[in-house]
Amino acid sequence: MQCLSPSYSLYVCTFQMLLNLLALVGLHAVGLVRLKPYSLRLAERLMVPAVCGSVQSVLALWAEASAHSGLYPLTARLLPVLSLAWSHLLALTTSNNTHFNCILVAVTFVSVTITAYKGLYTIEPLEYLYSPLSLFLHSLSLAWLAKVAQSERGHTSIFDIYYTLTVTRSLLLGFLCLLHPDSPRAITDGSWHSLLFLGYMLGLLLLGAVQVLMVDITALSFSGLAAALLHSARGLALPLYNLL
Repeated sequence: MQCLSPSYSLYVCTFQMLLNLLALVGLHAVGLVRLKPYSLRLAERLMVPAVCGSVQSVLALWAEASAHSGLYPLTARLLPVLSLAWSHLLALTTSNNTHFNCILVAVTFVSVTITAYKGLYTIEPLEYLYSPLSLFLHSLSLAWLAKVAQSERGHTSIFDIYYTLTVTRSLLLGFLCLLHPDSPRAITDGSWHSLLFLGYMLGLLLLGAVQVLMVDITALSFSGLAAALLHSARGLALPLYNLL
């Protein structure tokens, strides 16, 4: 499948959230994780990362599947630097390691410069909007998650925070699915009789759900910067590796 329509992207992101929600509920059912009931107070505090994360996930999935110029992965490499900036703006408790920050900025600059020097393919007009918007929303979402986790530390477990976040995102994405004008086409136009299509969709759902889970849990457990590095490590290192 060479192109993923916005309606497909929306549905895929919704089901990824539902898979993570189902996993949490399953762990709670077998007694491995204790979850408190959905908290409206916590949901209000998580509204910013829930909205930003939901919109960003749809934008990112569409860009990765449909935009082939290289602009989106290029801007995504700036995620750790922007997350570092948000950490200072939101007054998060971080280890102020100047040497590490300088190395991070230098590696990011070199990685972006190498890729930009090699050139980009024809850029679609929407990419000029979607790429920086996705970067902004993703960095803000991760930093805000870390801020909520710090303020709730000692009162609410990480799994309770993530459970509330996942329920809120699922509701938001589900509401967007109902509003999207092309939602019926996402079901009727799918090649559901094709095993290749079904395998592609299943892999997209499972791998995407695991990636979202790992990045968000890292932001809640450590920091937004750590989550950004986990998400962008391959993109940052690949141009440097190709030089060897």
